[in-house]
Amino acid sequence: MSALVSELKVKVVDTLNLPDVTPEDIDEKEQLVGGKLGIDSIDVLELVMMVEKEYAVKIDNKELGARVFANLQSLADFISGKASERLN
Repeated sequence: MSALVSELKVKVVDTLNLPDVTPEDIDEKEQLVGGKLGIDSIDVLELVMMVEKEYAVKIDNKELGARVFANLQSLADFISGKASERLN
């Protein structure tokens, strides 16, 4: 598991204030929205704001958001890809 995935697990728990969930409970391949964590569209908005603030990447449309928030790994891949684009 990448360091970014581990970091995102902590940030998801903190951002969404999930008291009964630990970062270790989150499977990076499991569906985020509508999955066992109970993440809904309001939660996604909070996560979008966190990602934009913490990682300086924009998720500016619904279709992109659906792909990016499919699971934690897809979110980490998106953030990593945008970071690589900035370096090139």
